[in-house]
Amino acid sequence: MINLNLPQREQKPRDRGLTMIIDTGSPCGLVEDYLEMSADIIDYVKLGWGTSYVTSNLKRKLELFKKYNIPVSLGGTFFELAFLQNKLPELRDHLLELNIQYLEISDGTIELSLEQKVKLIKEFSTDFKVLSEVGSKDIKKVVKPKTWVEEIKATLDAGAWKVIAEGRESGQAGLYRDTSEIRTGLIDEIVDEIAIDKLIFEAPQKSQQAWFIKEYGSDVNLGNIHYDSVIGTETLRLGLRSDTLINIHGNTLT
Repeated sequence: MINLNLPQREQKPRDRGLTMIIDTGSPCGLVEDYLEMSADIIDYVKLGWGTSYVTSNLKRKLELFKKYNIPVSLGGTFFELAFLQNKLPELRDHLLELNIQYLEISDGTIELSLEQKVKLIKEFSTDFKVLSEVGSKDIKKVVKPKTWVEEIKATLDAGAWKVIAEGRESGQAGLYRDTSEIRTGLIDEIVDEIAIDKLIFEAPQKSQQAWFIKEYGSDVNLGNIHYDSVIGTETLRLGLRSDTLINIHGNTLT
């Protein structure tokens, strides 16, 4: 095999250069096929929204991820509904029973004060690796950069392992306009204030993934990657795709 000079990627488990997958209800057979090909470049998987609640063979799917040493979290929407229905103790028990070690705490749809969010992160971080999600799922709602920064700092201080910057599974909210255009000014203000390794940018579209990699390097943390894009995203990180080849490797002979 040809020995190309490529960016050195940290081995798993790693703390940067993360690729988070969103599972939207894919069947176990398909999931196993994808994991067989790309488990070594998947850092954790999120079972999107409340899909885990209506997945009849959930335990079988979780066993698959365990087989390939891939941690799992439930979608933030699942947490939000449990909060609204005063079922957070039951949620904790549910996660412990399933041996799910990651928990996403979000308020992309519900109203949750920063004080409440901080309190919940402190409470749940005793048992779980907590991910705080910041940003609204409402495409019409524009949150000021200052508010993003304040919330990210507060939730990291409260014990969140990473902060997920909202982009939805479509790439048309939060970090993006409804046209999928990247809110570059917002992102600039965030990374000016926050260590980039603490952030996971939801970037489901190839153009969005390429933009983040060109701006912040191969080891930027990316989330909401679909199974069929995992290998494609890794090639973007390594400059094995035209979108990032010149940016990573230059345009002269070596």
